[in-house]
This record gives sequence, structure tokens and C-alpha cells, in this order.
Amino acid sequence: MRIAGLFAGIGGIEIGFQKAFGSALQTELLCEWWDPAQAVLAARFSDVELHPDVRELRDLPTGLDLLSAGFPCTDLSQAGRTAGIAGVQSGLVSHVFEALRLTEASEGRLPWLMVENVPNMLTLDKGKAMAYVVREIEALGYRWAYRVVDSRFTGVPQRRRRVILLASKTEDPRAVLFADEAGDRPETDLKADAYGFYWTEGRGGLGWAQDAVPTLKGGSTIGIPSPPAIWVPGAPDERLFVTPTVEDAEAMQGFERGWTDVLTTGRTAGQRWKMVGNAVTTRVAEWVARRIADPGAPVVALEEQSIGGRWPTAAWGEAGAAYAIDVSEFPELAPYEHLSSVVDLSAAPPLSGRAANGFQNRLLQGNLGRHDGFRDDVARYRALTWPTATVAGSITSLPA
Repeated sequence: MRIAGLFAGIGGIEIGFQKAFGSALQTELLCEWWDPAQAVLAARFSDVELHPDVRELRDLPTGLDLLSAGFPCTDLSQAGRTAGIAGVQSGLVSHVFEALRLTEASEGRLPWLMVENVPNMLTLDKGKAMAYVVREIEALGYRWAYRVVDSRFTGVPQRRRRVILLASKTEDPRAVLFADEAGDRPETDLKADAYGFYWTEGRGGLGWAQDAVPTLKGGSTIGIPSPPAIWVPGAPDERLFVTPTVEDAEAMQGFERGWTDVLTTGRTAGQRWKMVGNAVTTRVAEWVARRIADPGAPVVALEEQSIGGRWPTAAWGEAGAAYAIDVSEFPELAPYEHLSSVVDLSAAPPLSGRAANGFQNRLLQGNLGRHDGFRDDVARYRALTWPTATVAGSITSLPA
């Protein structure tokens, strides 16, 4: 199995394929523009050619079996600029199709194509991003299929929904993406001892997950870390709210702890969080790779629902015809790793008083965070970590 990765990040897809194929895998090329991510790739894939700019890439390695492209979600995600597929970053995917056209012209064949991105690409601008990708894929003669999956199906305690799209001219991507179906993970798999949320929210859009963290995010464009918080009901007051370390985040993406710890200068903490937040969950890629190696019969009806005005969460198509697929976001149910087993809740960094203060203020302005006991614990923790004192007859907030 010979693969190449464009927009390779820190190698999440490649690690997943390595786990599935072992010594039978050969990574021929990785392309990544951001210097910190390049440093990780250079350290972890030292024998692989590293190209710095997809815009200048003209020739793919010959004889590829699969080309992956986790192209930037910056202009597509709800947390990003939402400029759409024509945005400066997300629009770079056009160079993937140009490289494939050049490959077909020179070799007369095309590899598998694997694309990963955020589910918002299905709805933003009435699905223009997905329509563009499908149009380009079909122009190359590919049959395609995609499915939104939740990384929790692999057992990691991170609620991370992503579109996985596969396309091929010679194989059937439906035998990969639709050969497994487990339904949603049952609540009995989850403990009630830890809840992940984003303390940067509060008025609206409160990211919330039982026995997991919400989607790990890359943070700001200047590299400021944006870890989620974890509520630990019943913990001592000073341990009610903690944050995972970047090594915890690496583990929740399926990487070895310390995978991104190769940087020696600059804002390394923020850069590491951004790289991990932007990465592909390795175990999701491993599932795809295992099914490419051993495809199965689709377990869902394939031609019952033509796509109407909206892109569904799973579909397949070719030559202008497209069909919605009724399937869950959990192809499998791997043994679950509880959040409290991945994050040492007794030693994790506490949420800062400043963060707790701002979060409580936002909560009080909205109707979120109504889980039993949550608001009370926020108020108690805020009072402990962000005390007030009377100064010259006025009340002044003091930093923790």
C-alpha cells in the first residue's frame, strides 16, 4: 500500500494506515505548509519526502494507491471564518484535483482519494463545499461515498464529528464506508464522573459531552491554546474544574503522548494545541484503512433515497446520481476509554479563576449549563478562585 498525504498536519491519517497495514505500508510523500507541523513530520517520518506547499506541487509519486487530503477547515468550520470553499485556506483543495489530473495524464490511472473535513461543509452556503468536491471528483471519473463519523466509535473520549469521503475509479467506496454499522454508543458505556465542555462558551453553543470532551480545537490563528474544561462532580471544591494537558489531547486523538513535543522555540504550547486540534483521529483513519484492505458488503440500503435539497450525513454517488444513506455515525463500538482514565483528574491543571469568572458571567446571561448541579459548582468554584475584596468602599475583583 503506497500512500501520500496532502495537508498532512501531524500525520494522523498516516499513523492510522500504518497501524492497519504495518510493514506493507509505504508513505511516499507528505505535504504540509506550517513550520511547526513540518517539524513534527520531519521528526516522526524522517525517511519520507516532505513538500512545503501544495500550491507548488506538480507531480505526485508514481504508482500511488491512495492520496489523502485533510484540507483546511478554517473557512468551513463553525469556529472558523465560515468564508466557504472559496476561502483562502479551504479553497486550497483545488490543488488536490489539479495534482490528480496531472497524475492521470501521465500514468493513465488514479489512486484512491480520501478527504476529511468538518460536517459544516455539508450545510455552509447550502452545501457549496460538498457540491464543489463532488463535481471535481466526478469530473475525474470517480465513484464516491462519504459518511459523518464520531471519533467516539473508536473508543477515544472525544466527541469529534468529521466527514470521511472516499473515491475510486476501480474500487467501490461503499464497501468501505457502509460495511459496518453499530448504532449509537449506549449510555451504559459512559460514566457520570466527568463532563467535558468549553469554558470559552456559555451564552450559546455550550459544547458538552458526558465522559468525553467536545471536539478538540486548534485555537486561535496566533497559537493561543484553547483546551476544553472538565467538570468533576463530587470532587473537592478546588478540583471541580480542570483542563486536560496537551499530552492528554494527543491521546484523545489516538497519538502517542508527546507526539508533538519536538518544538524548541516559539509559542510551543499554543502551537502544539493547534496541531493536535487540527489533526485527524488516528483510529478513524485506521478503521478506513482496515476496510480498504478487507472491504465488506454494505449493510444499508444503497439506492432508496435520492438526495434532494440538502446534503445528508452519509451518501454515495457517481455520474451525476447521488443517494442518501441511512446510517449512524458509529460504524463500530470499540472498547471505550473513559475520560477519567485518559486524564488524571486528581493532577490535571485547574481551570483558572479568570476563566471561571468569565464563564459564569456568560452562563448567567443565557439558558445553558442546566445539567443538575453544574451551575452551582461553577458558582462555588468561581467564588473560590476569583474572590472579591472591598477597596475604598467598592468591590474589586481580584485575579486568582
